This record gives sequence, C-alpha cells and structure tokens, in this order.
Amino acid sequence: MTPAGIPANGAAMSDQDFQSDFLRTLQARGYIHQITHPAELDAAAAAGVVTGYIGFDATAPSLHVGSLIQIMMLRRLQQAGGKPIVLMGGGTTKVGDPTGKDTSRPQLTDETIQSNIASIRTVFEKFLTFGDGPTDAVMLDNDQWLSTYGYIQFLREYGTHFTVNRMLAFDSVKLRLEREQPMTFLEFNYMLMQSVDFLELNRARNCTLQMGGSDQWGNIVSGVDLVRRVDHKAAFGLTTPLLTTASGGKMGKTAQGAVWLNAEQLSPYDYWQFWRNVDDADVGKFLRLFTDLPLDEIARLEALEGAGINDAKKTLADAATTMLHGADAASHARSAAEAAFEQGRLSVDLPTVELPRDEVIGAMIAAVTTKAGLTASNGEARRLAQGGGLRLNDEAIADGARLIEAGDVNAEGVLKLAAGKKKIVLVRPI
Repeated sequence: MTPAGIPANGAAMSDQDFQSDFLRTLQARGYIHQITHPAELDAAAAAGVVTGYIGFDATAPSLHVGSLIQIMMLRRLQQAGGKPIVLMGGGTTKVGDPTGKDTSRPQLTDETIQSNIASIRTVFEKFLTFGDGPTDAVMLDNDQWLSTYGYIQFLREYGTHFTVNRMLAFDSVKLRLEREQPMTFLEFNYMLMQSVDFLELNRARNCTLQMGGSDQWGNIVSGVDLVRRVDHKAAFGLTTPLLTTASGGKMGKTAQGAVWLNAEQLSPYDYWQFWRNVDDADVGKFLRLFTDLPLDEIARLEALEGAGINDAKKTLADAATTMLHGADAASHARSAAEAAFEQGRLSVDLPTVELPRDEVIGAMIAAVTTKAGLTASNGEARRLAQGGGLRLNDEAIADGARLIEAGDVNAEGVLKLAAGKKKIVLVRPI
C-alpha cells in the first residue's frame, strides 16, 4: 500500500510550474523523474535553505560515471542555495543494496570500507564546497548510528513501521524474487536501514530531502513515510530518470568496463575520450546533466550537424573533464587526442602501458593488444585485425599473428597501438 500523499509511481513533472530555483533548474536540465510531494518541496525550496542528501555505498575505491548524475544533483542543490549531505554507507555497505542485483555483494572488512570512503571523498571535493557554513556540504557515515543499535532495539523501534507485504511489492525485492534469485534476510533489511538513515539525518541535521536514482524509489518512499509517520515532520523524496545512452546501454558501462571517477582507476585522458565518443543523440542531454554550460549555449551546440557535432562533443569532454580533473588535465587530454587521431602524432599524454620486453618483442600483435587493454581477448584482437581495425604505428595490420619486431619501437622507446578509431595506447617494452 502506498503511504498517504505519496504517488505510487511518482508524479509527472513535465508540466509542473515550479517557483523555486532548485526545482526549475532540475526540471530544465532533465533531472526529475519522481517527487513525493512536489508542491510542498517547491514551497520549502523557495522559502529557505533545503538540506538534502544522497547515499553512496563504499563497495569500491571509486564511484563510476553512473553515479555522476547523483553527484551533480547535490551540486545543483548547493548552487541553488541548499545544503548537500553526502552520506557514505559505512554501515549499509556491510549489508549491500540488493537493488538490481541477482547475487549478494561480497562482504568487505571495516578497514576496506573506510579506505574506500577516503578515496571516494576526493571526488566529491571537486564538485562540492565543503565547510561549516549554512550551505556548505558535509560528508557523513551512516555507520556512526547504524552500528550503535542492538538488534532487539532496532526491531522494536522501527520494525513495527514496515510490513513485509509492502516491502515485497517494491521493485528492489519483487524483481529479484520474480527472477527466482535468492535474497538473504541480511539484504532484506537494507530498506529499513536506508529509511532509518533519513530519520536520523532529519533529526540531527534538519534534512528534509532524500534524492537518488529511479531504482531507489521504493527505499526513498519508505524513508519519507518513516519520517512523517514517526516524527510528523516534513520529508520529501526525489528521483532521477534511469539514465541510458541513445543506443540503449547503461550509462557508465562500456565494453572495457566501468568509467571510474578517480584518476587512479581511469586516466583523465580516457575520461575525456569517454565523453568525446558519446553518441551524437546524447550530446545535448549530457551537456545539460553533466556540465554547468548555460542552456542557450547547450541548445546551440546540440543543434550542430555534420562535423559540427564533433565540436559539441569536444566541448562536452572539456567541460566534464575540467570539472573532475581540472582544466590542465582536460587541455592535455584534448591535445593528446587531437594529436593522435587528427594529426597522427604521438603525445606524452596518451595512455602508456609498460610491458616486459620479452612479452612484446617477438610476440603476436594480438597478444600484445590484449595485454595492453585494447581488447578483451586474443580472438577479439585477431577479428579486429581481419576487419581492418587494428593499427601498429598508424599502419593497418591485417594478421593478428604478425610478430612485433624491435624495429617497431620508435626512438622514444614506444610503439603505438590503435583499436578502431577511438582507442590508442602506447606500449613501452621494459
């Protein structure tokens, strides 16, 4: 059963006439999918500082670009005069969010979780201003309160506010069971824990807004309902649309793996290249979501046709990379890409892989291409060569079994491998 006042599937936002800068901006840039109480939230945002949060579990040392829309939501909140809370899931990571998963997440040690949180924080510092001011961002860890509860205490205080019937109806649970995949009782508790997070933040920080992706709607609605039911205070939920590419793929997933936000996991060059190579049809949407460019300038860029759309893609790549890695890194990445792809020159800013000399000289180019990370297997590299997509030092190689010779290494001690039109790496035998 849906809580009173909360639409079962979210309210249609396309025809809303918002008064607050915050919701007008979100609407104009395409962030809004569902809101639990749109009129109330709009009035609160227009009247003063709204404190809002998004939770991020620390399952890896870096978030990937699929999480970037949530980070940008917090940035938009701060830009509009609100106060963002970044809630790291030191506690919930120990359980694992079952949403969209068919198997349980691996359990991490406390030390690993805390190390991941420290690494992830460095990314948020690029997008938000942290401090003690009324609109400065803060980062909190839900382990601070979740780990203090005794099991009986937690059940008595909060278990009575949740029915199994309703929990089974939410997509995060229902879809898992429909696929006949097991869900542990540990994971089943995740919704309760996330709801308690909202209650704790509402009480301690006057946080009235929880945001997240559309797959989090059930968890967010449960938190909104808990705050309103237990403390009879204002609480709102807002979700973003499921973000897919024009080709139907999941945002942030590529054939080579996740597009990580930390430079240690993905170089600024590769990050720039990711944005440069987006589908033509995605350029306008991504400019609105992932850059601060004015909307009229975005409209001009997405209207470009032919070769002009490549300029729009470079603008997107420049802006997105500058925001995460800084202007110098973006400039170097663009220069390296233009030198490699448009001018046929080498650049020190191109990704460079060092491999043992005996694994390069005298080895099949297919094997070296795979070890350099350009292909997933030797078979893929051979098929790439047969299709004319594998190049060594800018020359097409038709036979993946062709052996690399010492003469293929240039005066700088590297050889240049390219897979297709978009991926280049320098290999340095050592």
